[in-house]
Amino acid sequence: MLYAIVKALLSGMLIMAASEVAKRSPSLGALVISLPLISILAFIWLWNDTGDSERIAATAASTFWYVLPTLPMFLVLPALLRSGTGFWPSLGLSCLLTFALYLATVWIAAKFGVSL
Repeated sequence: MLYAIVKALLSGMLIMAASEVAKRSPSLGALVISLPLISILAFIWLWNDTGDSERIAATAASTFWYVLPTLPMFLVLPALLRSGTGFWPSLGLSCLLTFALYLATVWIAAKFGVSL
């Protein structure tokens, strides 16, 4: 139980630190947010929990494919916000787009024999 609490606190502290940096400097905040810190932590936690390098390799490979459909969100969200759309509708539309692109990615990947 203590291990789960430590994992949650450390992971949460990274997210909090990234948002605090972004408040002070959007560019530096973007750099910190773009780092794959959560992925790296997840790999470390998975290694500590399972010691299964094949599972980590499969997770890392799948993560690559799942990152691709998230990229348009980082263009659509600011475009919507700058066009005067409110924050919550912009975020909601961006998330819906990302979800649709996730579905498309899984479908297209399967067509090419990539199992996600």
